[in-house]
Amino acid sequence: MRASPGARSSQEIELKLALPGADPSTLARRLAQVPVLARRKSTRLHLNNIYFDTPDLALRKQRVALRLRRLGDVEHPKWLQTLKTAGQSNSALSQRGEWERPVRSARLSLTALQSTPWASLDANGSLFRALAPVFETNFERTVWLLRPSAGSVVEVALDIGQIVSGQRSTPICELELELKAGPATALFNVAHQIASSMAVLPACASKAERGYALAQAEIDTALRARPQRLSAKLSHAQMAQHVMLEMFSQFTGNLNALLTSDEPEVVHQARVGWRRFKSARRLFAPLPALQGSPPWQALQALLACLGRLRDLDVARIDTLPALADAYVATDPRRAEIWQAMTQAMLHSANLQRKTVRYAMQDPAVGACLLVTTQWLEGLDTSGAVDGALPEVKGSLRRWTQSRIKRLHAQLKLAGQDTTEPEQQHRGRILAKRLRYNLEALESLLPERQTQRWHSQASSLQAGLGAKRDAIRAASLVAELELDRGLAEFLRGLAKGREQ
Repeated sequence: MRASPGARSSQEIELKLALPGADPSTLARRLAQVPVLARRKSTRLHLNNIYFDTPDLALRKQRVALRLRRLGDVEHPKWLQTLKTAGQSNSALSQRGEWERPVRSARLSLTALQSTPWASLDANGSLFRALAPVFETNFERTVWLLRPSAGSVVEVALDIGQIVSGQRSTPICELELELKAGPATALFNVAHQIASSMAVLPACASKAERGYALAQAEIDTALRARPQRLSAKLSHAQMAQHVMLEMFSQFTGNLNALLTSDEPEVVHQARVGWRRFKSARRLFAPLPALQGSPPWQALQALLACLGRLRDLDVARIDTLPALADAYVATDPRRAEIWQAMTQAMLHSANLQRKTVRYAMQDPAVGACLLVTTQWLEGLDTSGAVDGALPEVKGSLRRWTQSRIKRLHAQLKLAGQDTTEPEQQHRGRILAKRLRYNLEALESLLPERQTQRWHSQASSLQAGLGAKRDAIRAASLVAELELDRGLAEFLRGLAKGREQ
């Protein structure tokens, strides 16, 4: 669509990176020493942005952002009005429509929205009349302009500041790599060079999304699975890409929330996101487009830290409180022992949370996540639409159902004998894999069969999980070395559940 005179219309392609553990006061200097940015001239400016929406957040529901940006100082400001429409990508690499135009003052201009998608959102003007400020972003931006290869131009912007909504605020500390010219691979090439020198995390949430979350008191809350409605007309590779991008964004989104959130559910959903991603990767393994996936060894230390933190949270929040009365009932003096154990478990969880955050500061972690993001975005999805790739037999529905049936058969076989710990562990893992994939691919599967198999997997997972949680809680308490009698009591209960 052609923009009106004076307006700028474009497709914004951007890669967003969080900077875990970084000291905002030294970041610009540290970045200036990164080889790809060294000896490059930077510019610095202060940006104040006011985001508008209706009382019922009609724009947010449409994934649209409308803002006024002030450039320059308070006494001599220049104002830009920008409309952004979000794409559907679940990725740190975003592609959004953007329409920007100068305006005279800190007042929204309906004229400046001409020749933009606004007309399709607000045919009678009632939406525009209901707009009011929702939140502001105030940050200092340091910008480097790079030409990493012939025909490629990448803007690297370091943003340090805060988002404010009423009495609430949350910090901004991130890098935005925007493609000004050339292929998207230029963004990743620059990002990889930065990630080799300092810790980064791919970030899916824009400032606008974070601002809305802050306004609704939802900032840094757990990001749960959001399976997409899949069309049977997709190619096999397109389906796999849609599914795995959503799962990977759940993992990285919760990692970003973990930088500031102490909520146990954030830890849980980070692990769920990774398990969903790995489960889908195994289910889609025969697809040619998914061959040559990146190695994930660099994530193993972080994943182990997350696992231990989750075990501590489950033990102290879910498993142990239900056993307190049974332990204290025969001897009230045991209450002090139980209280000491409870405090020690909380202390261990707090220390482990710091360990998780420290693990995220390893540059190898961010580099691995960045490689995975690029791999997912670059999957070859050029297979025939409404048909199979040459190397894959059967329609998308038949192929998907066949893979799910195969996984269900494995679970059914494993569930026949769960007497040994190894067998229990395998059964529990298979139950999770089946449940995650059923949820992700529900729109391509028979409804009744999906519901029945999901119920079976959930029941088996819950039963085996309760046994495992009791055993793990007893082991964690024993590690504290507080009271031998308490440890023996918990081991006895765990053994009884196991039998």
